[in-house]
Amino acid sequence: METARTDLMLPDYHRIDEEKYRSLLKYIRLNVTEQYEFPQEIVQIDGVTIATLGNFSASTGKPKSKKTFNVSAIVASALSGKEVLKYKADLPACKNRILYIDTEQSKCHCHKVLQRILMLAGMPIDQENDRIEFFVLREYTPDQRRDIIKWALHEEKNIGLVIIDGIRDLIHDINSPSESLDIINELMRWSSYYELHIHTVLHLNKGDDNTRGHIGTELNNKAETILQISKNTEDGRISEVRAMHIRDREFTPFAFEIGDDSLPHLVKDYQFKMSKKDRLTSYQRKSGWWIFFNYWATARSGYATVNTGISPAAAGGHAVVQGQRQAQRVV
Repeated sequence: METARTDLMLPDYHRIDEEKYRSLLKYIRLNVTEQYEFPQEIVQIDGVTIATLGNFSASTGKPKSKKTFNVSAIVASALSGKEVLKYKADLPACKNRILYIDTEQSKCHCHKVLQRILMLAGMPIDQENDRIEFFVLREYTPDQRRDIIKWALHEEKNIGLVIIDGIRDLIHDINSPSESLDIINELMRWSSYYELHIHTVLHLNKGDDNTRGHIGTELNNKAETILQISKNTEDGRISEVRAMHIRDREFTPFAFEIGDDSLPHLVKDYQFKMSKKDRLTSYQRKSGWWIFFNYWATARSGYATVNTGISPAAAGGHAVVQGQRQAQRVV
């Protein structure tokens, strides 16, 4: 029975014939009279959901921004049920195990990550913990890594959270549309079929804040949440965490620093500096928008008149383009 379900629920790379299509209908057809449960929320930040079972998410950041420290906090909270940094995880009893996949680091460095997770969770590091499986896949090819993950998900029981640090090493070319789409489809398939959450890690481009390659584009489009971890420009010991993309409402950004114990600690009462982009947005709200609506309310003579009015008001390099676009959209 399990084999039949696997054949139906996990599509292979072959085309679907008529017989298989008819068999699939019971699984793919949506019925308005059926009741479908909302996916269970398993990770939150200040009451804002960032991860649910059956979905996947990602941490992104530039090299050395402390992405793995951030992921360690998520895993530690999932193990302990306690709040770590700002993460509060709650795995169901039947899915309380974690599979951690590292594709980049040596066993020595991965061992430090595992110890860090257990220390953050308040668990002993001098004995094995059967609730976390940590695989080191540095020596393997992208195809072999994917095969190992597939078999691990098939064999390991009660997995509720999977970490893949870094997803880039599961494909050959990060700029390949077909490879990128294939691995994102794998994440969606694995998370849905096994009813678990997958959290991946991917670098940002060095020159900007965009996720790397075509796989980054696909992640942005399909992931439930994208967390961005950034170094403080004035104090490199501090890393900031904010939502880059999120389906739920945005959470309040927070910051952490690495203490003398080599563990991440929350920076309390941290003051975030407003970026240049945010400052312009604030200016538009205070000036350009007021002028725009003033013209709209008094003239009501269409886009052309309002656009003529708002553009000079936004002169001096502030909000000209956005003002025009918003004027056209609202009128």
